[in-house]
Amino acid sequence: MASTISDQILNITNNKDAEVTTQVIGHYINGEEVESSHTRRQAVFNPAHGSPCAEVVLATQEEVDQAVQAAYQAFPAWSETAPLKRARILFKFKELLEQHQAELAAIITREHGKILSDAMGEITRGLEIVEFCCGLPQLLKTQFSDNIGGGIDNWNLRQALGVCVGITPFNFPFMVPMWMAPMAIATGNTFILKPSERDPSASLMIADLFRQAGLPDGVFNVVQGDKLAVDRLLEHPQVAAVSFVGSTPIAEYIYQEGTRRGKRVQALGGAKNHLVVMPDADLDQVLDALMGAAYGSAGERCMAISVAVAVGEVGDTLIERLAPRVKALKVGSGVEAGVEMGPVVSAAHKEKILSLIEAGVREGAQLVVDGRAIQIEGHEHGYFLGGSLFDHVQEGMQIHREEIFGPVLCVIRVDNFTQALELINRHEYGNGVSIFTSDGNTAREFSRRVQVGMVGINVPIPVPMAWHSFGGWKRSLFGDVHAYGEEGIRFYTRYKSVMQRWPDSIAKGAEFSMPVAK
Repeated sequence: MASTISDQILNITNNKDAEVTTQVIGHYINGEEVESSHTRRQAVFNPAHGSPCAEVVLATQEEVDQAVQAAYQAFPAWSETAPLKRARILFKFKELLEQHQAELAAIITREHGKILSDAMGEITRGLEIVEFCCGLPQLLKTQFSDNIGGGIDNWNLRQALGVCVGITPFNFPFMVPMWMAPMAIATGNTFILKPSERDPSASLMIADLFRQAGLPDGVFNVVQGDKLAVDRLLEHPQVAAVSFVGSTPIAEYIYQEGTRRGKRVQALGGAKNHLVVMPDADLDQVLDALMGAAYGSAGERCMAISVAVAVGEVGDTLIERLAPRVKALKVGSGVEAGVEMGPVVSAAHKEKILSLIEAGVREGAQLVVDGRAIQIEGHEHGYFLGGSLFDHVQEGMQIHREEIFGPVLCVIRVDNFTQALELINRHEYGNGVSIFTSDGNTAREFSRRVQVGMVGINVPIPVPMAWHSFGGWKRSLFGDVHAYGEEGIRFYTRYKSVMQRWPDSIAKGAEFSMPVAK
């Protein structure tokens, strides 16, 4: 079965010429691929060609229930498996991922569109979370207090929750599932992944490699699907926790629907990330940072920089030097050498980006570089956009309020540091932010006063390492804890305090006053 899934995925990846393929991407439940016979299916597109490369099955309620039941039945044995044994399976999983990085990157590029080097970077960041989870036996150690009084000892445990669900976005079909599944599995939970239906093949390869690593059947499952599957997972009584990454409206919906049913929910939403350019910044570093952070992965990152805040007189020079580089971006298929930016993920998403660019023009922002009319030879039907650059954007414009999630950078000009800080703090999103400066005190004040969850100082995309944790503030995060790292351990476990005393040390007679240390 493992080779069948891998071969099927690679056939999809290598099928470059077919306009329509009969390949069907199904579910993975209880250690087996599930091929549905029903007709609820959706085309999976190659965004570089604008043509279907496969079909994905959209789960029925019965298929969702089947996955939940498999995970529920696997939970007792898996939660009682020694943490060291769980870690050894994750070590093997990590080894297999390293062996199959090229295949995974090809799958991601084919269905998402990002360039191969970016796909490889995504795999590396996901691998770092797996490496962190291999050390969970140490991290699950807890505290013990000997003889707190009256012969009583006190210690605490962190115990698994049960069936956990991950609902993941299209922009990181490997990395974001790695934020969730290894953390949940290492801490003793079972897991159901509901990936994006736009690029679902990576989920089946993850399942395949988990199986090869020796993970017991039912511990990791994949349900492909749409809102029907999401709603059923949210309402299912045997689901204990839900983790989500995606847009803010959906994150808020998932948080509200899950928590009102008593589930633990962690929902990471949208972003509008600013990069403050101080007058004393190294402008060469700023230009390099903005090009990669604004236009890498066609801007389809929740940590992409979409607003540059030019402080003082730096704005003119910034635009003068930035515009030629944006115009010179090499756009094309992600598998071609030298390409810096691939297509956006779908025709619908391209239309959304185009409508927001038009809104910026209509509201009076200056479109310095217009990437809307780009044509890629041999890819005339692909979902390509060139880089776009706006100057003189004003707070309150739609292109500043809303997450564009595309290759569009807005420049806002302010007079001083205080105005830059207040502009950022007024925005409803608080995911990531950066400042470029040569002044240590400015950087220190900014990092302490800015109301954003992840801050970069001369770092454009401050994504925390695996042993820290990822998450924003305000409407960029719904829930109490951030993703992965030690925050992830807390999310996927329950805290329990245990006190014990043995009969020989128990005093005679009942006590009716509050027990205290004696």
